[in-house]
Amino acid sequence: MAARRSTVLTRAMTSPTPPPASRTYDAVIVGGGHNGLVAAAYLARAGCSVLVLERLDHTGGAAVSTRPFAGVDARLSRYSYLVSLLPEKIVRDLDLDFRVRGRTVSSYTPVERNGRATGLLVGGGERRTRESFARLTGSDREYAAWQRFYGMTGRVARRVFPTLTEPLPTREELRRRIDDEAAWRALFEEPIGVAIEEHFADDLVRGVTLTDALIGTFADAHDPSLSQNRCFLYHVIGGGTGAWDVPVGGMGALTDALAGAARSAGAVLATGHEAVRIDTDGRAAEVTYRSADGEGVAAAHHVLVNASPQELAALTGRTPPPPAEGAQLKVNMLLSRLPALRDPAADPREAFAGTFHIAEGYAQLAAAHASAAAGELPAAPPSEIYCHSLTDPTVLGPELAAEGMHTLTLFGLHTPARLFARDNDAVRDELLKSTLAQLDAHLAEPLEDCLATDADGRPCVEARSPLDLERDLRLPGGNIFHRELSWPHTQHGTGRWGVETGQANVLLCGAGAVRGGGVSGVPGHNAAMAVLERTRS
Repeated sequence: MAARRSTVLTRAMTSPTPPPASRTYDAVIVGGGHNGLVAAAYLARAGCSVLVLERLDHTGGAAVSTRPFAGVDARLSRYSYLVSLLPEKIVRDLDLDFRVRGRTVSSYTPVERNGRATGLLVGGGERRTRESFARLTGSDREYAAWQRFYGMTGRVARRVFPTLTEPLPTREELRRRIDDEAAWRALFEEPIGVAIEEHFADDLVRGVTLTDALIGTFADAHDPSLSQNRCFLYHVIGGGTGAWDVPVGGMGALTDALAGAARSAGAVLATGHEAVRIDTDGRAAEVTYRSADGEGVAAAHHVLVNASPQELAALTGRTPPPPAEGAQLKVNMLLSRLPALRDPAADPREAFAGTFHIAEGYAQLAAAHASAAAGELPAAPPSEIYCHSLTDPTVLGPELAAEGMHTLTLFGLHTPARLFARDNDAVRDELLKSTLAQLDAHLAEPLEDCLATDADGRPCVEARSPLDLERDLRLPGGNIFHRELSWPHTQHGTGRWGVETGQANVLLCGAGAVRGGGVSGVPGHNAAMAVLERTRS
């Protein structure tokens, strides 16, 4: 990707610029998250007049960097935090001032085996990974199976990922493109649990594999809906490799760069302007908005909605689809030092540089799902942790970096929004306590002893439940994908680009579009391409 990066925070880049009165725009974009900014930049660079209406006082949506701890110079990716699905094509097309760094370690999973603390390290070179599998399982069988399984997903990734920025293929076209019937059956037709159990015998290896099917998705390995398969697919195809990289400067560096690209091309970014209604006859549209100055109307030939399908329905007066609830706990932390591990062979600087899996054995994941489905918090909440600052220390101020401080990001699984309904704050605090206790079980010292404190003497810990995300970002049910992920091929009513809504000049360019979800920019790109095709025909 591009070899430069932005150093300006999103909040500093935006201002409540009012849209010019009495003007008809080629496109009005509702929502200034990363997908809306991608669409704005593409359209403005193509010569279209573009207005972005953003409810908040800054652009970026869930892809922002903030300093959440009072008096502490640490810029954390507050919500979304890693990059895999963003095509290099978008970075190149828009000449973005943005880059990522790969992680030398993919994952580390601590476990107690035969009365001793050990773990599974994936990464750091083929020899070390093979040796780690052998230490854990006593043979080379699981490592060989791992190579076969991810060799298969890698072949699928190389064939599927390039299609995300093309018109939607049909199901049969995508099947022919993959050209691997065993892979098609494993990923597209049977629950992913079948393939995992066929390939692997070790419970921990099975669990580590399954986690990619559960990030932000509340499902069992054998769920007949195959929602877990769709989640798994998007987690292993990114960039054609499945690698999850660290955004240099934090996630806000991406949306800073996108906002800059859109503005420099002539787009108007109006923060503090909330769209409240869309009226259209299919050819011309009006977007009514509210701001500190009162109510206004923006006329447009096209409207692109970078919001959830529920929000789209509310804006257009249609019946909303049923929401798909989120099921995650997001925790941001700042440490005075990395904690030591009980596994004597594990270096914390390696273990936390990749994805650090906690309580994510195959049986543990099944038990956690069953508990949550029954309305109870999991007794052993599963989670994934990583340290951004080990790969990219620029998110820390110079003094913090010199003192050896580090960020820590935790993403909890199998905690659906329904569990927080009775008392969000109390349940979130209870869940955070039990989640960190699972981590402590694998540490040689309590995590609490390693937490930094803010200017007011409070521990640097910030937790967000699905209901917090719904409140702060208007994610329906706290679902980070806006709704259940879709297959990356045509389905009933999806249209040519997967952004169509049934109203000819209103398009969905957010994560709820077909091939949406994650920090990808794909829906924004595809909505822009749909508009340009129509204006040029």
